[in-house]
Amino acid sequence: MISYGKQSIDQSDIDAVIDALKSDWLTQGPLCEVFEKNLNKSFGSKYSCAVANGTAALHLTGLALGWKPDDYIITTPLTFLATSNAIVYSGAYPVFVDIDSKSNTIDPNLIEDKIISYKLDGKKIRAIIGVDFAGHPCNWRDLRFLADKYSLQLINDNCHAMGASYFEDKNYAVKYADVVTQSYHPVKNITTGEGGAVLTNNKKIDQKIRSLRTHGIIKPDHKNNNNKPLWYYEMKELGFNYRITDFQCALGSNQLSKLQSFIDKRREIALIYDKAFLRFDRFKIPLINDSIDHAYHLYPLQINFKDLKINKNDFFFKMKELGINLQVHYIPVHLQPYYRKKYGYKAGDFSISENFYKNEVSLPIYPNLSFDDVQIVIDKIIKITSS
Repeated sequence: MISYGKQSIDQSDIDAVIDALKSDWLTQGPLCEVFEKNLNKSFGSKYSCAVANGTAALHLTGLALGWKPDDYIITTPLTFLATSNAIVYSGAYPVFVDIDSKSNTIDPNLIEDKIISYKLDGKKIRAIIGVDFAGHPCNWRDLRFLADKYSLQLINDNCHAMGASYFEDKNYAVKYADVVTQSYHPVKNITTGEGGAVLTNNKKIDQKIRSLRTHGIIKPDHKNNNNKPLWYYEMKELGFNYRITDFQCALGSNQLSKLQSFIDKRREIALIYDKAFLRFDRFKIPLINDSIDHAYHLYPLQINFKDLKINKNDFFFKMKELGINLQVHYIPVHLQPYYRKKYGYKAGDFSISENFYKNEVSLPIYPNLSFDDVQIVIDKIIKITSS
């Protein structure tokens, strides 16, 4: 069975985890600190805090930034539920803005219109969360301009784009955003099994995240002759158990050392797909801005099912019968029953995202995918859609 995504684990990863399991630490320990330092080195951040998963990273970000019920947070409807759910967890109000039809990332031009209209209604936009969809960075220059112009917090949901470049800068994420969140789920560009991190150049934000990661606990600094006893700690605010284990961090550090090779293979596969599908009018390949080096967490192919004899659901079943599991990224968040009922969103609110969803199919793309299997995927898609 060929899946749309899959972890790439080799013997060096296994050895790293075994060494961690043989150590005195299983829960969060010294290898977590090593992983965080490696994240800083890889992505240019001053501070990194590893956590249990990408959702925890987003949740802690909202809490650390102080989002409250009268705050409105802008994000894209074309994302995984965790992005908008984290806004709701904090008590704030999720405000969706449609995507740019070329990059499939949030449209800065529509954001400014939304900010102005909400301000006229007396509503306070507090922050923007941009999502680097499929591995294509957002228009971060324009997003930073808007954040500065309207005094907004700017967050990069960077889970898809680890290894991408923006204007030839691999460290673009922390350069433009106040906070960057990552996920290391097995289908992401590196994995710790489950896991995530919050990256920032702001010391106060990092300190807040670290406290909230561990139940809100703060321990005194005994190295500076603190007069508190060695066992002493304080919980000054309600936090969570969002810690990550040392053996996960051992895997993460080893995976991180291979990130560039993983990205190189993903780009090779994407180029093969591009050349194969560009020849047919019924397909639309991912478009890439000249300023972008795509990370290809996903390869979102758009298929014009409206003009074909087969619908999207039947297409999926036929591919599965042939041993190829595809996926769709994503059902727009505003179409989910919870968001319809609680916030009044409805079909037609964000037409570009909805049209993208109707046509989008995520093709298999991961480092261990063989080029022979890539060709099988191509041949089957072309055959099924041409019959």
